[in-house]
Amino acid sequence: MKNRIVNGIKTYTNKIVNSELYIIIIGLILFFKMFFFYMQTIYKVDSIQIDILVKTFIFSMFIVTALFVCPNRARFHIGTVVNLLFSILMFADNLYYNYSTSLLSVSQISNLQYGEQISATVKDLMNIWQILYFLDLVILIVLRICNFIKLEKKKRTSFKPAILYVVIMAVIFGSTIPNYISEAEACRYNKKQQLELGTLYTFHYLDIKANINMRENVKYKNKADMEDAYAKLKSEYANLYEKDIYGVEGIAQGKNVILLQLEAYQGFIVNKTINGKEITPNLNRFLEENIKVDNMMIQSYSTTADSEHSAMSSLYPLENGMAFAQYSSNSYDDIFKLYNDAGYYTVYMHGNEGSFWNRKNVYGPLKIDEIDFIEDFAPDSEIINNWVSDEDLYRQAVQKLKVAEESNGSFFANIVSASCHTGFDLPGMANKYDKVNIDVGKYKYTYFGNFLEAANYADYAFGIFIDELKKNDLYDNTVIFLFGDHYAMQMYNEEMMEFLEQTDHKYNNVENEINYINVVCGMRIPGADKMKIEKTVSKLDIKPTLTYLSGIEDGFSLGTNMFGNKDFACTNNGIVITDEYYYNGDWFYRLNGEKINQNNLDEETKAKLDFYVKSMEEELNISNSVVLNNLLKK
Repeated sequence: MKNRIVNGIKTYTNKIVNSELYIIIIGLILFFKMFFFYMQTIYKVDSIQIDILVKTFIFSMFIVTALFVCPNRARFHIGTVVNLLFSILMFADNLYYNYSTSLLSVSQISNLQYGEQISATVKDLMNIWQILYFLDLVILIVLRICNFIKLEKKKRTSFKPAILYVVIMAVIFGSTIPNYISEAEACRYNKKQQLELGTLYTFHYLDIKANINMRENVKYKNKADMEDAYAKLKSEYANLYEKDIYGVEGIAQGKNVILLQLEAYQGFIVNKTINGKEITPNLNRFLEENIKVDNMMIQSYSTTADSEHSAMSSLYPLENGMAFAQYSSNSYDDIFKLYNDAGYYTVYMHGNEGSFWNRKNVYGPLKIDEIDFIEDFAPDSEIINNWVSDEDLYRQAVQKLKVAEESNGSFFANIVSASCHTGFDLPGMANKYDKVNIDVGKYKYTYFGNFLEAANYADYAFGIFIDELKKNDLYDNTVIFLFGDHYAMQMYNEEMMEFLEQTDHKYNNVENEINYINVVCGMRIPGADKMKIEKTVSKLDIKPTLTYLSGIEDGFSLGTNMFGNKDFACTNNGIVITDEYYYNGDWFYRLNGEKINQNNLDEETKAKLDFYVKSMEEELNISNSVVLNNLLKK
């Protein structure tokens, strides 16, 4: 009886594999895998749209039409390869989305050179459900190896069914898909919109198309056209936003300036406690005594290198480190140049290797008097995550800056920390719990718990940094501007969301998206009163803000001085954040997360929202044109 059942299943399976039905099954498998991908990523917390499922079904079934002209063996093997390739693509996109809430671009192939350091985070991005991308292939291959499936050698597809299927799919595809692709292509900066208006298939097609000749795809091909657009944009901003509402212009002229970039320091940890202890006590005190900036937004769902690019150039990053990796020889009106030309001694410090994110080639040609990478710090420095620990970085940095001031006068220093880095377990650190003094309780050994501990250690090191500045008589004569470089936790990390609900309130979806791009920010200005800046700002604003305080004329900057009254910021994937509203393809109220029906708005508000989107698109057009075509080259 058992053998009869097995033989029956085997016979039925072979009939399917050797028939036209097998082609339909492959298309359906691709469709359901894509549906699974959507539910694992972009629609994890939202209701999936019927429209995108229809589009995905059409694409999936169209992709397999070519198999109708193949004999059985070729059909089986080609179908398996197609299935495998799309499964790998979905799996890779799933991992990357878990990491950055974004989709992979073909341009990121250059990042493979950093694979060893990036791969450390992969294990934290995987889950058991991702086996579903490959389970059918494993079963199919095992059955084939065990001769459970036998392929007929010569049988070809029947002519009439093949023609009928191809005609039907061609009519459906031709009457719908070109419109979907055109709609998606129009949303060139917003990946979420591109995916929703097309499909994952469409997104990667458009991505490859855009990257074939990126320099020709920008809006402004020459410097004159770009400068005209820039002048018009900045004129609009000057009329609307350049009023100094704090009265601090030139207040720090001649003072030292330290620009401190904190690795993976999201804003939600500030002034939070866990099991009765502050997570960031030293940072809390610094922000309370000086200037706290509540709404600092990152420019990109990506890397530390992108953060450095935006802070020094006041331009948007490209795709995940590309500005550093592929356009390192570009010229900008960068912050080092401006301070160097003003007579400051300029310094860049990072306890990593100069080759990582191509920093040596990026910073080497700039007007920087001193560049310190890992080999320039003491050989017995503590190493965490293969980089100089924040504590040792800060102690040695202060000594170097003291020497610089005594020898050269006022300095501008950009210091980049690294210890609070994914996966946040502080590998290589000695006496960890002498320096980590919080109890994360039930979050112990989780990704979120590790982050809280790493953030607490980074705060411990920051406290040492401030103490060392004071001991060396640098604190009172130095502007200190600090900011987090990018997100730490995935947008919808369940433990983080639980923590936020317990320590603050339950976040709506808009609040979650903003939390992801909102990083720590604050500054100390000698002679200035303590204050809180609550309006929305971004890292594009760092360069114009510091030069404003130092009495230095700013160069080419898309950002504006934070002490003006500009009330919105944008990201390089087409998001706009204002003091009241949030745009990610649709407009939402920032406070309650409700979608806005623009038909119910008055004309003045409609015009304001349209201005925000228009400004975002123009800023991205100008920035991408500058970076891709090196339009600021003298």
